Amino acid sequence: MAELKAGKLLRLEAVISLVGMKRSWILQQTKEGKFPKPVRLGTRAVAWREREILDWIEARKLAD
Repeated sequence: MAELKAGKLLRLEAVISLVGMKRSWILQQTKEGKFPKPVRLGTRAVAWREREILDWIEARKLAD
């Protein structure tokens, strides 16, 4: 049986700290499909998968 590794979920404040961009930029880039989509935790709560954010950061480093 394959082992599922869920990884950490990051709330918006943690994503802002990692990426160094503000809320409006993150949400706009998500809407345009240029940033990882969040996972819905409840009716008013979302979080991002840490691995997807770290992969996105690495891809940006390689693109520069």
